Amino acid sequence: MANILQNGIFKIADDTILTPALLSEYITAHEKQVQETFMKLKQAYETDMEIFHQAPKASYKPDNRIAVNFAKYIVDTMNGFFMGIPIKLISDDKLVSAEIELLDKYNDQDDNNAELSKLCDIYGRGYEMYFTDEFGEIGITYLSPMDSFMIFDQSILERPKYFVRTYIDTNNIKHGSISDDTYVKWFTFNPDLKWDLDEKGNSVVYPHGFDGVPAVEFVENAERQGIFQPVLSDINAYNKAISEKANDVDYFADAYMKILGTKLEENDLTHIRENRIINFDGANDGSLVVDFMTKPNADATQENLINRLEKLVFMISMVANINDENFGTSSGIALKYKLQSMSNLAKTKERKFTSGMNQRYKLLFSNPVSGMNADDWTKVTYKFTRNYPANELEEAQIAGALSGIVSKETQLSVLSVVDDVQTEINQIEKEKADTATGYNSGSYSTDRTVPETQPTVNTDSNTGGTNGN
Repeated sequence: MANILQNGIFKIADDTILTPALLSEYITAHEKQVQETFMKLKQAYETDMEIFHQAPKASYKPDNRIAVNFAKYIVDTMNGFFMGIPIKLISDDKLVSAEIELLDKYNDQDDNNAELSKLCDIYGRGYEMYFTDEFGEIGITYLSPMDSFMIFDQSILERPKYFVRTYIDTNNIKHGSISDDTYVKWFTFNPDLKWDLDEKGNSVVYPHGFDGVPAVEFVENAERQGIFQPVLSDINAYNKAISEKANDVDYFADAYMKILGTKLEENDLTHIRENRIINFDGANDGSLVVDFMTKPNADATQENLINRLEKLVFMISMVANINDENFGTSSGIALKYKLQSMSNLAKTKERKFTSGMNQRYKLLFSNPVSGMNADDWTKVTYKFTRNYPANELEEAQIAGALSGIVSKETQLSVLSVVDDVQTEINQIEKEKADTATGYNSGSYSTDRTVPETQPTVNTDSNTGGTNGN
């Protein structure tokens, strides 16, 4: 029987044979997880909110359905803050550095990283799969937990045992593949799960060439919880409150008219719900009342609820509302404080992402196609840069104040305009060297070192000029 933990982790004992029947159980359990959890998160991000699925009200009542997509705002804001500036990979080994640069460019890895980070924000996890493509090059692609999952062993280290991916073809038939530490194996549901067979009746398997399961699970946090998942109920409550607010606006636009003191003939009225008129008999004393009935006004209560829910959404999700009217006026330390919670969240995510990237390059370099040594992944370090709003004038003032107090490298690291500190230092040294030789960017410098042999200089007292002989 499939072993599934509460936080959606799939496990299997080392001595268990993964038969088609058992694999089918895992896939069924994953489909249940998709319907109960992942689908709700996907719908929330795509603005398919709970408010749109509520039972319709009576036809004579206003029934506005308004959704404010905080889920998408939170995900995109956090992803831009965390991954808006691409990760820089650094290695002192020039061969390793060159290979990583080629590998990442070939696979558009900056885009892959951004999409993978977004999947983690939405679902709390995302997957990356590795393969050798038709050109004999290593390929990298990201996969959603909507159609893929990892099965781990039962050890405390939770080592990957199998990676499963499913898809549906144009004939609405479900297919998939399962990868272990050596092979990729294909299967089809038609209607039960069966291994795909070749013309000789053997299972279709393919050695993938990686030293381990050729996929990595990236997680947002240890709980594998999406970034807006804790506030989804608040978002739904906000949408309900603001929709009812719109209903009240419609109500006041179509208020009921009351006519008191006289009885209108039946043919003077049509259906009460269509015309919104209420008529009662009154004393025949000559008094006649014709006005509109007003509903008790709960505007203040509604506004307080809406404002409270909005604040809770951003406070609990720990993502800053950068569109707040007071946000743009902040600078320096005040801005840092406003972004402190989001920065703390990003630090946790960075540690998890770094762990996933270590597994990524460990697997990639284990494949002979990479041309690298298996342990070259240890020579790679990663630099994450938060996408803070930059105040370049303030940064320049801070950098200037640090002159002579800290190293040149630390001083330059303050400046957001400097992408690569070491490259900038090298450029500064080059400019100094050019200046010292009297040459700078193709022209002679006016502040160059005076040669040991000086030309004879005569001063023309009439013109105040100098002439060299």
